[in-house]
Amino acid sequence: MTCVSAQTRTIFRNWIYYLSPVFYIWSEAAAQIVYTITEESSPGTSVGNLAKDLHLDVNELEARGFQISGPNTRYFQVNVKTGVLLVKDRIDREELCSRNVKCSLEVEAIVSSPLNLYRFEVKILDVNDNAPLFRIPEVVLNVSESAFPGEKFALPKAFDADVGSYSVKSYKLSQNEHFTLDVQNVGEPTMSAEMALHKTLDREKQAVIKLTLTATDGGKPPKSGTLYITVNVQDVNDNIPEFDKPLYKATVVENTPRGASVISVHARDLDEGLNGEIQYSFINQDNDNDVDKFAINPITGEITVNGELDHEKHSAVEIRVQVKDKGQNPRASHCKVLIEITDVNDNPPEITVTSLANMVREDAPLDTMVGLLTVKDYDADKNGIVQVRVLDSVPFKIKNTYKNHYSLVVDGTLDRERASQYNLTIMATDEGLPPLSSTSVITVHVSDVNDNAPRFADPVINIFVKENGPVGAVIYSMSADDPDVDENAKVTFQVIHNNKPNVIGSVINVNSETGDIISLQSFNYEELKTFNFKVQATDSGVPPLSSNVTVNVLILDENDNNPTILAPYSEHGSVNSENIPYSAEAGYFVAKIRAVDADSGYNALLSYHLSEPKGNNLFRIGTSTGEIRTKRRLSDNDLKTHPLVVLVSDNGEPSLSATVSIDVVVVESTAEIQTQFRHVPVKEDSFSDLNLYLLIAIVSVSVIFLLSLITLIAVRCHRTDGTFSRYSAPMITTHPDGSWSYSKATQQYDVCFSSDTLKSDVVVFPAPFPPVDGELISINGGDTFTRTQTLPNKEKVRYKIEY
Repeated sequence: MTCVSAQTRTIFRNWIYYLSPVFYIWSEAAAQIVYTITEESSPGTSVGNLAKDLHLDVNELEARGFQISGPNTRYFQVNVKTGVLLVKDRIDREELCSRNVKCSLEVEAIVSSPLNLYRFEVKILDVNDNAPLFRIPEVVLNVSESAFPGEKFALPKAFDADVGSYSVKSYKLSQNEHFTLDVQNVGEPTMSAEMALHKTLDREKQAVIKLTLTATDGGKPPKSGTLYITVNVQDVNDNIPEFDKPLYKATVVENTPRGASVISVHARDLDEGLNGEIQYSFINQDNDNDVDKFAINPITGEITVNGELDHEKHSAVEIRVQVKDKGQNPRASHCKVLIEITDVNDNPPEITVTSLANMVREDAPLDTMVGLLTVKDYDADKNGIVQVRVLDSVPFKIKNTYKNHYSLVVDGTLDRERASQYNLTIMATDEGLPPLSSTSVITVHVSDVNDNAPRFADPVINIFVKENGPVGAVIYSMSADDPDVDENAKVTFQVIHNNKPNVIGSVINVNSETGDIISLQSFNYEELKTFNFKVQATDSGVPPLSSNVTVNVLILDENDNNPTILAPYSEHGSVNSENIPYSAEAGYFVAKIRAVDADSGYNALLSYHLSEPKGNNLFRIGTSTGEIRTKRRLSDNDLKTHPLVVLVSDNGEPSLSATVSIDVVVVESTAEIQTQFRHVPVKEDSFSDLNLYLLIAIVSVSVIFLLSLITLIAVRCHRTDGTFSRYSAPMITTHPDGSWSYSKATQQYDVCFSSDTLKSDVVVFPAPFPPVDGELISINGGDTFTRTQTLPNKEKVRYKIEY
């Protein structure tokens, strides 16, 4: 038997008592509580004293389990000690309410013993946390130099996620003499701007005009966004072809046969040659089928009938005719031709239903004509008056077009996916007594239209490919879905080149049928780290629809490059040697090996190791710095020449390495230590007078530097009575604390020497303004690697010595 305490039984009876009448008690007062807070308020910000506004006892809140509930608990919480409503998480008004002017959150609070549910509203006020933004960074306009002042050019709108006074309030065009800005805001939700030509252009004076459009919001302080505008001034001929009159009118009966002449238009161009030769054509931008019922002679301008005309469909056709010259930059003008189609009584005296279009497109607009009905009643007066209607509830209706002629037109939205055909019952009823009627059933088929574009699962595709991969491998297979059917759903893929050289075509290929992306070359991470292109998926509908996806290809590095020893120990076939005095102390700096690796990451992280097969463990090398120093003082038992082999290894898998040999020669006196200048070979064809002057300057400065160095050594030796051995010999070499820069395939350097005899340093700088195609590796402080891009294109060596 389970024992229940008296206290537990009492609590249980209280719950039953409070929950028996109704489980939820709604608070009418809470529904009227409205708090206001600005977006982006910090967590912990006070919204209001909820307990006070709900008339709750603060001392009982914690015991009654007072808390926030409902779908917006992530944004608010209540302090049960004080009853204050606090912000719990970041509130982004644009994320919650987009650009709606009103933005509020419905919040619920619950308390038990007894159980109550309160609802209140928190209004979110907008702050100016978004700057105006143009969806495209730059727009290019092609403007003829013969354009007249006052001609306007539409500009993209700026978008600001904020609303009200924080949205876009003004546009400003950069100062120029040719264009002005026309800002329009007449009853529109957003402002728009047009650029008007103020002063005639002259391509010979200025072929390209660079402008900047700035959009500013109404915040304090205001925020702004910019759009760069490039105006290309085009050279054209001087005269525009002109029609004799802007409007031509003609009348034609609906049963006019094919080839019959309707009207002729005429225009002339005052230019000569090709600039004066003109040709006529129709402007049918809307793909109006009625325009196709007529044809125009491109030479004479004669308009003739080219199809069957029907007054019941359209009693008049408006055609826009264009005349264009044949100049290199052709100019054109247009006129309007209004052709009135007069009706004739061409229907037999009987009740018939004629279907002019047994197939209707699913995107057919309202009042699209489907069929014609001719109702003839041989009776007279009211008995011959006929009313025609469609039975049942279908998206079609009957319209009276002319006397006893009726048309069946679309009266609702058609959707082939829901109904591919309709069996329509047409009823004609006269007004006789009793009325007589007849019916006819026609079938209207709904055809599919290409109203769905192919869709990619994601707007951006990221592909990771290892370098040195096989040529012809499929690196990715893309797909796109099209909800249409048959040819409208058959998708093909192609790369979009955007009128740029087909560079991508030499790197990858996209199978137009399967969407497989195939590599056409083996990638090299050191030459190409990443590239992107756009792929367009197009269906086979008419007209075809398409969508684009951006493909980012990222090349993954492999350890395929050995470390490279840098100057002065990188000359092939040369003997590297360094001299040290017999009096050298432990830790004496001998030389510094520098190397680089064309790879990246751990594949380019180098370590240095020393091999001293014939020595007696006299030298050591920094594994990360490459500095060679003595471990102890020299003794009489040590060799005079110490051949050292330095092994430089990277941290790749597997590890690659390079070696360099250095002979360290022990000399008795520091005077025997001479600075070694290693010459980097220069191509003969790149040697010039400038190189000769630099060489002469280097030799002169070097001689002066050496004479000064010898004089300083002699003075110090004289003053210290032969105690010079406690100083290291001054050498022209790299100092451990110095910095070294090296570039692959670099042929131009700046070499600087410090005036401090104890801290000589060699700094090699790359040539100014290097191209951005190559790869520059900088080593600062011995162990810090920085990779940038440079690749000089001239093989030169330039030395600059400062002291």
